[in-house]
Amino acid sequence: MNRTALLLATTGLLALTAAVVGLPRQKDTSHTLAQPGEAPTGVVLPPATAKDGPVTLQGKLSGAYLMSGPSEAYAVLTVRADKPREEQRVPVSLALVIDRSGSMRGQKLTDARLAARLLVERLGAEDRLALVHYGSDVRVFPSQQVTDEVRHQMLAFVDTIQDEGATNISGGLQAAAQQLLPYVERFRVSRILLLSDGHPTEGLVEDSELLKLADTYQRQGLTVSGLGVGDEFNERLMRGLAEQGGGFYGYIQDSEKLAEILRRELEQAAGTLARGMELRLELPEGVLDAEVMGVPARREGKSRVVRLYDLAGGQEAQVVVKLTLSLESSKESSKEGRGVLGARLRYQDVEAARPVETYLPLSARVTEDEGLVRANLDQEVRVHAVKALGAREMQAAAEEMKRGNREKALGLLDNARGLFGSSAEALAGELADVDRTKAAYLNAQDETSVKREALQLHRKSLRTFGQNNSYGTD
Repeated sequence: MNRTALLLATTGLLALTAAVVGLPRQKDTSHTLAQPGEAPTGVVLPPATAKDGPVTLQGKLSGAYLMSGPSEAYAVLTVRADKPREEQRVPVSLALVIDRSGSMRGQKLTDARLAARLLVERLGAEDRLALVHYGSDVRVFPSQQVTDEVRHQMLAFVDTIQDEGATNISGGLQAAAQQLLPYVERFRVSRILLLSDGHPTEGLVEDSELLKLADTYQRQGLTVSGLGVGDEFNERLMRGLAEQGGGFYGYIQDSEKLAEILRRELEQAAGTLARGMELRLELPEGVLDAEVMGVPARREGKSRVVRLYDLAGGQEAQVVVKLTLSLESSKESSKEGRGVLGARLRYQDVEAARPVETYLPLSARVTEDEGLVRANLDQEVRVHAVKALGAREMQAAAEEMKRGNREKALGLLDNARGLFGSSAEALAGELADVDRTKAAYLNAQDETSVKREALQLHRKSLRTFGQNNSYGTD
């Protein structure tokens, strides 16, 4: 984000408590919402930084001072991979899993076969590929190095795929894992690419069971990406598989875009510098809770653990955390500061083939002077916090759109617009996204169009939260 634009945009930032439709009218203890007439601080604090290996971890809190007693604050953490040191891409071991159930009949399966052919043609003899397709049963072309001879055999296998049967997603994933696991130690990157338009009807049919599979594979060294095709697919499942599997998520309304998406997925996999990424947020005494906004986090004692997607060279992920505090002011904490959050990043350095652990502590001074807190608020963190609040409204609006609750969805979009619009200079892109979505939603003539807008809105909200592991066709 351009810093000058950000500072200009925070003039009159966020006098929103009473103006934004549907936001709770309660005392703001995080100081994220500016008071009417409050001037911007102009403060941009340098981030704390920790680095070991090809990934940099940066973070900072809402400001240099926090209130004593019950209060809230925000932290913004950014994980960024270096530009790759190697120009030549690394070899990959992939398994492409294609749903060929009856609902894939017609153009969707035709385009899926075309995309598979293009993937086969892009790989070389240094790469391994397994091809899996499933309906009720599962059929496999075993993992092999993609020599010219094998390539011809793979292309012939792809041409035989015909739509039939039910949807055995678990069978497809299990077959793919069986093909990849014997070679996981020999390849820096091993990835399952699942392509489906349906809900599971055979094998494991509960989302929780399938997500557990993805989690297990990720721990074994396999990344899982989930790509949904068409408008009728289990968006929550496909996104969850990617989140638990450390991979990428997307949906493709136009199945002709499949080849382009698979090309991007191959480039991301081949350029991966860090995999198996996990960010552990450690909460010291006085920090009562931490809400990771927009992405799932599991609780482990007083810690919150966030699984991040694999990072290729130059990619980044951002995590916004809302902290619930009850801090005591003391002579030491008011002068020297005290720890508020510890961020511990663990991942596998792909190039060096070694595990890495990086620790970043964040601290602030504690005061009873609210004016001092407000005068030292960090403008960048404030804008990121508002982005996260607006993205949460976008996600809620997408859910209401899918349920058919038109009035509630529009109200939530207005909430998001009010938040983004208060900082139109810094958040012009987010504001435009909401305006485009609202206009398209109002013009939607049928249920299919509404579902498309809801899916697009949900993907945009993930990006607004700082998650850049989603694909789409816009």
